Amino acid sequence: MDISVVVPLYNEEESIPELVAWIDRVMSEHQFSHEIIMVDDGSNDTSWQVIEDLKKKYASVRGIKFRRNYGKSAALFSGFEAAKGEVVITMDADLQDSPDEIPELYRMIKEEGFDLVSGWKRKRYDPISKTIPSKFFNRTARAMSGIKLHDFNCGLKAYRGKVVKSIEVYGEMHRYIPILAKQAGFPKITEKVVQHQERKYGVTKFGLSRFINGFLDLLSITFISKFGKKPMHFFGLLGTFMFLIGFFASAWIGLQKIYSMSQGEMPPLVTDSPYFYIALATMIIGTQLFLTGFVAELVSRSSTERNTYQIEKEI
Repeated sequence: MDISVVVPLYNEEESIPELVAWIDRVMSEHQFSHEIIMVDDGSNDTSWQVIEDLKKKYASVRGIKFRRNYGKSAALFSGFEAAKGEVVITMDADLQDSPDEIPELYRMIKEEGFDLVSGWKRKRYDPISKTIPSKFFNRTARAMSGIKLHDFNCGLKAYRGKVVKSIEVYGEMHRYIPILAKQAGFPKITEKVVQHQERKYGVTKFGLSRFINGFLDLLSITFISKFGKKPMHFFGLLGTFMFLIGFFASAWIGLQKIYSMSQGEMPPLVTDSPYFYIALATMIIGTQLFLTGFVAELVSRSSTERNTYQIEKEI
């Protein structure tokens, strides 16, 4: 199969029919073998019924319905697992991403050899409450990852099939998939200016909390990329450093007391010095950090099931 189009959606009953018809027309014009995977992230409107009706008309339509709303990352992860195409295209269901971009995205993956091509909405039709925070996060992500993309969070992206099978997307990590791909050993990443359209139906489903979560996930990705497989290298080093500072500070306080006594003076009690308690606290913190690193090593070596979602229906 040439292309799998993965479309995560939540309460998009009005736009789905138009989007599927648009994708099908583009695929037919370019004679691509394809599938359209619609992942219903627990919609409470008639989105799933619309998908079932579309399946009767378009053989390429596949559907996954979650029992509840898990978020865009969960929907993408499930769509990636189900995808069979050599190239995987993701796009939002709100008609703001244009399926007419698919042929060129496909060509860049197949002919130019890129692992991932990210869309860049140079001209956006989003409210200022979305554009300003996005610019901040994109600038931060570029600085921390070294990946020169203008729009990490653009929903329109193209992937080599092996890429989506090699990454794990959870939390709010969907906005940083290029970083995950690079960490997984797929460094050929570029971007393409894509057409962005005004929302035709409904309203945006994302609130301000996503920016806070996105920033926290960026910190998580940065930490995991450097110390995910070797947490002791971070916590152990920091803990040892803190412990040694506290130890030598305590030793210095003790040597001062011994020296004063050798001079015939009666120094105050060690416990009367505030520096003693600072040194003691530093040693305790250092020990705790070291033990945290040890426990983190044990956890990192055990298998976890982060991406387990309750799927109600599939077609």
